[in-house]
Amino acid sequence: MLALLGITLSTRAVEVSDSLGRHEFATVPQRVVALNWAAAEHLLELGVTPLAVADTAGYREWVVQPALPAGVEDVGMRQEPNLERLAELKPDLILSGDQQRDLLPRLSQIAPVLHFDSFSSEHNNAEAARRVFLTLARVLDREARAEQRLAALEQGFEQLRARLHAHFGDPLPRVTVVRLMDSSHVRIYGDNGMPQYALERLGIAPALEVPVSQWGQVQKKLTDLGAIRDGVVLYIEPFPEADKLFATPLWRAMPFVRTGRLAAAPSTWTYGGVMSLGYLADNLSQALLSMPKE
Repeated sequence: MLALLGITLSTRAVEVSDSLGRHEFATVPQRVVALNWAAAEHLLELGVTPLAVADTAGYREWVVQPALPAGVEDVGMRQEPNLERLAELKPDLILSGDQQRDLLPRLSQIAPVLHFDSFSSEHNNAEAARRVFLTLARVLDREARAEQRLAALEQGFEQLRARLHAHFGDPLPRVTVVRLMDSSHVRIYGDNGMPQYALERLGIAPALEVPVSQWGQVQKKLTDLGAIRDGVVLYIEPFPEADKLFATPLWRAMPFVRTGRLAAAPSTWTYGGVMSLGYLADNLSQALLSMPKE
């Protein structure tokens, strides 16, 4: 029995599934490259520093949390990573996603690849992110860490719910999260969007119904926000043209602007991994708590 146990512990063969099928790992990968930001998030949350990440500058501007260590190498854009540099780095594992599907044949010549189509209108994106997180934890021998982080995530939701109820009472205001694109267009998050999943965990209903989609968002004309009569609008920064837009008569006429039911949330990635739900919940809650009580 002990001999058998010893063999199991030393070989540690692990079999997992990704969006393409089954994969077996005889050893724990040490040199891991993330070609999308959700994968980079997952690694960092598991306590694994990526060997390299695609578009590190973009990650630091748009994702922000968890912080990407300074020594992580940049391997080009997410849609067009530098394959020559990837080969030179000799990774043990490459993590890819929706934007890299066409590159899979070439990536698999460099190193083993785990590919996750994490965002789809055919599944619950938040649940899919959780499955990916646990899959990577198994491959990287970080399952205990993953369970700790997920437990902390749930505890964080509970604490934020309590703070929001203490501030607003019951019921909580309805909320819609957007990204302002320019003076005429907006991305509105709704069903299957990570911002709405975060709000749901806080007990908050949407101020504007948006149908299920792959990325949980729709692009609309700015004037469509006028349909939000008694709800709150939270826009995610950065939006460089804020001063210009907010000075227009059109914007000032919006019901949520006239009633002071508008606030900015710090930059938070809305297409991330499961732990991004916690960062979204925290930043959206802080924006709400900055508003006057009802």
